[in-house]
Amino acid sequence: QDDDSAAAAALAAQTGERKVGRNDPCPCGSGKKYKQCHGRLQ
Repeated sequence: QDDDSAAAAALAAQTGERKVGRNDPCPCGSGKKYKQCHGRLQ
C-alpha cells in the first residue's frame, strides 16, 4: 500500500469508523499489531 492509503486507514481507525483491538492487525497493512504500529500511545 502507498503512504496515503495507510494514513487514511489509520485515521479511520482513530476516528471510530472501525474499531480495532490493540492486538488486532493494524489496518494500515503493515502486518504489525495495532498497538505496535499506529496504536501507540503518545
